[in-house]
Amino acid sequence: MAKILVMTDLHLTLEGETIIGLDPGARLAQGLAHAVRVHPDADRLILMGDLTHHGRGAEYARLKSLLSALPWPVTLMIGNHDNRAAFRAAFPGAATDENGFVQSVIDAGDVRLVCLDTHELRPSVQHAGRLCPQRMDWLTRTLAADTRPCLVFLHHPPFATGFTGMDGIGLLNAAELRATLAAHANVAHVFAGHIHRTITASVDGLPVTVFKSPCHQMPMLLGAPGFGHSVAEPGAYGIILTVGADVVVHFEDFTLPAGEVGQH
Repeated sequence: MAKILVMTDLHLTLEGETIIGLDPGARLAQGLAHAVRVHPDADRLILMGDLTHHGRGAEYARLKSLLSALPWPVTLMIGNHDNRAAFRAAFPGAATDENGFVQSVIDAGDVRLVCLDTHELRPSVQHAGRLCPQRMDWLTRTLAADTRPCLVFLHHPPFATGFTGMDGIGLLNAAELRATLAAHANVAHVFAGHIHRTITASVDGLPVTVFKSPCHQMPMLLGAPGFGHSVAEPGAYGIILTVGADVVVHFEDFTLPAGEVGQH
């Protein structure tokens, strides 16, 4: 069995800066402490983009400090709020592909973890994501290189979630990505962030899970325009368990008070 922890949409700010009254750094520290206490046996932590709120070097420096001394290896990805150059300056050892995109593949027992870079420097729609031909080519070659089940991670969900405003800043070539993934029988599950909600879906035969943020969440405003809506619901992270090609996903709202464990 492999156990993979997932956090997305950290939105790290400088100390003293908040988002709807929440300190993203304090929320992340709380989530990491919870995960270390409850899941020290995890194989890896994946951070799925929007690591920072403004893509500033000092925000990445704060993140680097918060990630020190963790018991598991950490895979870093970037999203629309990030800055690829500032990220790479702060984390020069982070895995990239041959073209400098923040993409990597990790072998984790019976499965492969394929992490994509959907950050677009100048998208036609602000905050939208895209996988350019170079990145798509890397993905195709990676999926074809091994027959083991692949878990695919990316920041922008590759489908319409029903949150109209957020879907308007989604993955611009989502249909192309879904066609590529569906063409490879070894794609076992797809994971994304960006929406700040827990969502499960089956799209074009692909099972997809979207995770909440450790900080602020999207209110349940299906069909509403705009993409700046935020609510101080519990912060969360995900836990992925794999046995062979089987994938089980759990969700941990770590800011909720812990109740006494009993039996019924």
